Amino acid sequence: MRKLRIGIIGAGGIAQSRHIPAFLKFSDNATITAVCDLNEETAKRAADQFGIQKSITNYKDLFSETDAVVICTPNKFHSEITVAALEAGQHVLCEKPMAMSSQECEEMAKARDRSGKVLAIAYHYRFMKEAQAAKKLILANEIGQPFVARARAMRRRKVPGWGVFTDKELQGGGSLIDYGCHLLDLSLWLMGNPKETEVIGSAYNTLSKMPDQVNLWGRFNHKTFNVDDHVTACIKFANGASLLFETSWSANIEGDEESVSLSGEYGGIDLFPFRMNQSKHGMLLNTQPEWLPGEDDYALAQTRNFINTCLGREEFIVKAEEALQTTRIIDAIYKNSETGEREQF
Repeated sequence: MRKLRIGIIGAGGIAQSRHIPAFLKFSDNATITAVCDLNEETAKRAADQFGIQKSITNYKDLFSETDAVVICTPNKFHSEITVAALEAGQHVLCEKPMAMSSQECEEMAKARDRSGKVLAIAYHYRFMKEAQAAKKLILANEIGQPFVARARAMRRRKVPGWGVFTDKELQGGGSLIDYGCHLLDLSLWLMGNPKETEVIGSAYNTLSKMPDQVNLWGRFNHKTFNVDDHVTACIKFANGASLLFETSWSANIEGDEESVSLSGEYGGIDLFPFRMNQSKHGMLLNTQPEWLPGEDDYALAQTRNFINTCLGREEFIVKAEEALQTTRIIDAIYKNSETGEREQF
């Protein structure tokens, strides 16, 4: 069987640290034929480092030599490149978030429908062993229907001082669209992606606009900082459930925290660390597994799933429609914070 030919579009940090090394581990089924970046030197350096034969600067020149592409560009270009790739007959794995807006996401989904190709979004937290275990228990009705979820994606003084993370024009936002989106997407998926009905949110950038920054992840200009570094939100759903959400790059907290907690009728589940909490047989029971199945490296799990989906062996875990919902809620959080208007869903 011919190997799946992979092209990498955007040769920066996420491509070099995650996607390229992961695809190289599946050489029996896939091969990276080319890497593309607007910066010719960056593309060539990545190709040389990983033994990729071809480096180019125009992503459209990739399509004649690939079956699938991985999009690792700034958020602004996700939709444009995804649509072009799908229309050229390519399968697509696009880095999160799906796009800068829900409207752009919808265009991507339409292009997928026209092409009949795979459109996968790289929300890799779903591939973590804890996430997979929680989903399995929820589907087995161990805790009943989740009706309250709490998610926190919190960092202490870790604004990314490299790349374009604080460039609103290229990224669309800050801590929410870059980091918090992972825990937001994961929570929605574990809840079964119920339809949202109301979103209330507040986005702040007070801390990062102060002088004399203490920041552990590089330097940035506090005078021009114009993206969010802390966001809170409450999301209500048509089935009566609710999600309490908070994320930050730079909170004044004791230490970093990633947590998702779900409460259902028969019990609850905490992730990171994993625990199931139940009340039954006249007892309060907390269950912590001795071992969880799955891949320790979630990047490998995600890559394997994408390759197998392209080859028709399975379905990708992150559906485009679900990733679109995550972006739709991100849009609503930003809008409510800026204008006070509540989105009508």
